[in-house]
Amino acid sequence: MTIQGSCHCGTTAFEIDGDIPAQLTRCTCSFCAKRGAVTASFAPAQFHLVQPPTGESTYRWNTRTVNHHFCPQCGCATYTDSPDFQMDGSWDSHTRRIVVNACLFNDFDAASAAVAVIDGKHLW
Repeated sequence: MTIQGSCHCGTTAFEIDGDIPAQLTRCTCSFCAKRGAVTASFAPAQFHLVQPPTGESTYRWNTRTVNHHFCPQCGCATYTDSPDFQMDGSWDSHTRRIVVNACLFNDFDAASAAVAVIDGKHLW
């Protein structure tokens, strides 16, 4: 299956090779808690920007290893290029993942999906 999605204004559009996970994720770290997105994670090879935004649209903080992307036009949080952190906060120092705002998936109601909470507030 191919998942398609875009930001509110359509400036950033993407496709994902795969299925929407049965359970989405909400992280409680300081950034994610303020952003409020529920997310789905994928291998980098599965994620394809079909319409990338123009201009700088990435926020990096603290260790600068996590790249939070957003639409420079409408401001929607779109996806994050992140280390593939494990549930205990560890990372193998090379494997990455793409964490996508599931609220942007076409024809999908993220508000009705099952959601697991990651205690990012205490992990990283």
